[in-house]
Amino acid sequence: MTERAQGPTGGTGRIGLAEVYNPSMLPTLRAGDQLLLRYGSRVRPGDVVVLRHPFQHDLLIVKRAVERRGTGWWVVGDNPAVTNDSREFGAVPDELVVARALLRLRSPRGLQRSPLALLGWLPSAVRPLSSRSRRLRAR
Repeated sequence: MTERAQGPTGGTGRIGLAEVYNPSMLPTLRAGDQLLLRYGSRVRPGDVVVLRHPFQHDLLIVKRAVERRGTGWWVVGDNPAVTNDSREFGAVPDELVVARALLRLRSPRGLQRSPLALLGWLPSAVRPLSSRSRRLRAR
C-alpha cells in the first residue's frame, strides 16, 4: 500500500494541506495526519515530499527523498515493511515531485477528551518535517 495524499495541486510557492491515508511513512506519519505543504519548493535529501506515482499519475503519494539519481529523486517510505517506493519503481523524475511537507499536524482522533490527555497530545500534535531534523532522517 502507498501513502496517499489528498489535496489541491498548486503552483510554485503555494501552500496547501494533504491528508495521509496509509502506513508507508510509519512511524513518522500516521493515517489521519495532515501535512502542511509548499508546492514547488526546493527538495533536499531527508525531506518528506508529495509526488505523483510514476505508474499512476493521478495518485499522489508521500515519501522521503533520500538522494538525487540522475534527473530524479530516490524516494522511500519510513516503514521498511512497505516497499511501494523507489525500490519498486526506481528514481522519480523531478516533474513528478509536487510539494515538500513542512509540518505534520497530528489528528486528535481516538484521543480521550480529558484535559490531561489533551495536554499529553499537544506537544506531538505539530511537528516540523525538516531535512535537518536528526530524528526524521531517512534510514
